[in-house]
Amino acid sequence: MVRSSSTLMALLAAARSLHLQSWCIGAGVVRGLVWDHLHGFSQPSRYEDVDVTYYDATADEKQDEGLTRRLLDIHPSARWEVSNQALIHQWFLKAHGQIVPPLRSLADGIATWPEYATCVGVTLNADDTIEVIAPHGLQDLFDLKIRHNAARASAGVFMQRVTSKRLIERWPMLSLVNPFSGPD
Repeated sequence: MVRSSSTLMALLAAARSLHLQSWCIGAGVVRGLVWDHLHGFSQPSRYEDVDVTYYDATADEKQDEGLTRRLLDIHPSARWEVSNQALIHQWFLKAHGQIVPPLRSLADGIATWPEYATCVGVTLNADDTIEVIAPHGLQDLFDLKIRHNAARASAGVFMQRVTSKRLIERWPMLSLVNPFSGPD
């Protein structure tokens, strides 16, 4: 599926040109590609943003801005969102006043995203092979299931995301596992 999307392949090539050690494009871009395919849509969904996530324990906050500018130079029509998972604990403190433990790796960060179906990233390696990073597996993604991942997001935040992103409207074959109904 990834190779069949010329848009995603171009975005991956742009991100690869940053020469980051540990990175991926993930979340909504990957989720949308799979769900569009499983719904049989002839036109791909429009990307709200392109999440480039990486892990670099030696970088500072300003690196994300510089990487975003470089990506905009290469692919100016994309709405790039660049985030270093090594600094996410600092962002949580500043943005939400929430103390969370530092992440240890890219996969560790991806594993905390709000929905299990979204905890997926893809990388385009130097040899043009595609690597999939899915710490919780791909079952929810391919089963068209929206299920809350409580690692960092509350059930309320999860439900707000489902509503604001209009997930059920956009992909009507999805099933929502209600986070307020008990254990998954």
